[in-house]
This record gives sequence, C-alpha cells and structure tokens, in this order.
Amino acid sequence: MNKVSTTILMLLLFCGSISFAQSTEELKASALRDAKIASQATLKMEFGKLLKYTYPKIMELMGGKEKAIELLNTTFSTMKENGFVFEKADILGVSDVVFEDDQYRCYIEGFNQMVMDGKRIKSKSYLFGVYNSEAKFWYFLEAKQLKNEAMINMVFPNFKTSLKIPDDEITTEDI
Repeated sequence: MNKVSTTILMLLLFCGSISFAQSTEELKASALRDAKIASQATLKMEFGKLLKYTYPKIMELMGGKEKAIELLNTTFSTMKENGFVFEKADILGVSDVVFEDDQYRCYIEGFNQMVMDGKRIKSKSYLFGVYNSEAKFWYFLEAKQLKNEAMINMVFPNFKTSLKIPDDEITTEDI
C-alpha cells in the first residue's frame, strides 16, 4: 500500500470512529432526556405520556394502552388513599450505549423517594432502555424484570446483553 492509500485508510478509520462516538454520545443524551420525561410523567401521574416510553411488549402484556392507563390510575389512586406520597423521581445517569441484537441498548440509574406508613423509602433502581431508531426515542422497562425469567421470555425471547446492570437498592427510615 502506498503512502497516500495508507493515509486515506487511516483518515477513514479515524473519521468512522469519531462518527460512532458522536452517535453513541447523542444516543446517550437522548436516553437521559427520554428517561427524565418518563420519570416526570410518573411523578405527575401522566400515564399516557409515560406509556409512550414504555417498551411496547410490556404495554401489550398489560392489555393495551387503555387498560394500562386504567391499571396505573387504579394502582396509584389506591396507594395515595393509603397515604403513599411520591416525593422525588430523579434520573442520575446513563450507562454506555451498546449495539446488540440489532438494537441500541443502555441502562438508566434512577432515584425515587416516597413516603408511606410513617416511613421514607429511598430507592435506587434501573431502567433498561431500547432505542426506537424510527421514532428517534427510547423505550424503557424496569431492569429488575430482566432477572425474572418468565417475564423476560415473554418480552425478549433468548435475551442476552453485555450490559452489567446493578441490583436495585432500597432503604427505609422512620419519619
């Protein structure tokens, strides 16, 4: 290979790696944005908006959008009647974005703070994100569901990921 060909090849490889880095950074930023929207929708009980970002198979398992909204409204109303208060729903960070099984994927670290029965509950939990490349936004599901074999086989048959998703952490304190 001559010097010009080698230089062109090096430039193409370099530019290609910059392009991939930029696209994964853009995907990471959009995952953070979409997770924040979903988190705030939960806090405000805007379930129609929340379901836009819910992985479609999860919504299907809930019986469709209308049934899912009804279920979420009933669940949160019952919790509220029992003294449940959602104090915080924050998104703390996004993992690296990986491309596997023809999907961009990541996980999102979140922090929730709630009050119920004289206790403050603090929870660090994780969402698993799958990018919808046609609509240009992320779908999410609770990452802990990936450890439920029956559930994961319904949602992602033959599921495998290189992402190392941490376990949820919950603490309680008397108030």
